Amino acid sequence: MKTQYVIPQLPLSYDLETKDVLRQVNSANKKLAELKGLARTIPNENILVNTLILQEAKDSSAVENIVTTQDDLYKSDLDIRQGVMSASAKEVLNYRAAIQTGFALVREKKILTVNIIKEIQKVLEHNTAGFRSVPGTTLKRSDGEIVYVPPQDADSINRYMVNLEQFINDESVCNYDPLVKMAVIHHQFESIHPFYDGNGRTGRIINVLYLVLCDLLDLPILYLSRYITHNKSEYYRLIQEIREKEGDNSKEWESWILFMLKAVESTAEDTMRLVKAISDMMVRYKRILRPLFGKQYRHELLNSLFYHPYTKVEFLEKEMQVQRLTATRYLNKMEAVGILEKVKVWRTNYYINKELMGLFMEGTSQE
Repeated sequence: MKTQYVIPQLPLSYDLETKDVLRQVNSANKKLAELKGLARTIPNENILVNTLILQEAKDSSAVENIVTTQDDLYKSDLDIRQGVMSASAKEVLNYRAAIQTGFALVREKKILTVNIIKEIQKVLEHNTAGFRSVPGTTLKRSDGEIVYVPPQDADSINRYMVNLEQFINDESVCNYDPLVKMAVIHHQFESIHPFYDGNGRTGRIINVLYLVLCDLLDLPILYLSRYITHNKSEYYRLIQEIREKEGDNSKEWESWILFMLKAVESTAEDTMRLVKAISDMMVRYKRILRPLFGKQYRHELLNSLFYHPYTKVEFLEKEMQVQRLTATRYLNKMEAVGILEKVKVWRTNYYINKELMGLFMEGTSQE
């Protein structure tokens, strides 16, 4: 199998916006615009950022077989195990922290630089190794066969990453639709493979941050990883076909771009269904909670139920600035009317928004 691929400088030398690509671009952009508008109906953006990013973290890690269950994930997030969590759950929570770090930096600086990408990977992997500087990295199949050898020397890696940074941020370099550029950026980054660890997950974080950078989304809530996980063999096959084709590989690029555009469209549709269900649930819960608590009702109470699918007294104390006894009374009242389910673990009571958890469980892959 061919293992050598000369990574091109960007932009590519041929037009990638074919009729089929442009047709799919239009469909994907329409769905993204709908999702962007729908997300604004959720009154507190942190609800979507926290819950949907946790889903992205889980599914992106699953692409690389770092699999954890929904239940373990949320329990770990709440430290139900008092600091003891599975390695896979820890990977997922690191991934979420990396997305949040990147989102904050891109939102502040309005640019996605090499240094921001390094910071994302540092949070993700909890190391400061930076770009690869020692040769020897290869990509292998499960049977040990080498399928691709990325650039081996530090100078080449840095040169390619500087070129990628310019392609990402300088619109004068290339006037492709941002979604086409996103597909090119993702392939280029995965081919450079600049880090020792975390390239796949870092690359998928770059995808959603680029959509935010281009103002196609306000929040990093389009998680492509579930689509990639469900189409994993196709994803890797299309990436590799570009690397293995000698000469003009514009047709292989077109196939790859169409795959990514369909991923955006499909994921936007799935995310809209989830956001709409969350929005409807919040409206319904508010109708129950306002008469239940009367003058004691506050919007922070509703937000807390959706920010933390699993919650506990301490969380409500902090978010509503109330005494422990008051927070306990709130939670027990909601448990009594069936909004929450109380579960005791050791000496602590945890309150589960079972209906919200059910939404996240729908369609969850079982790798």
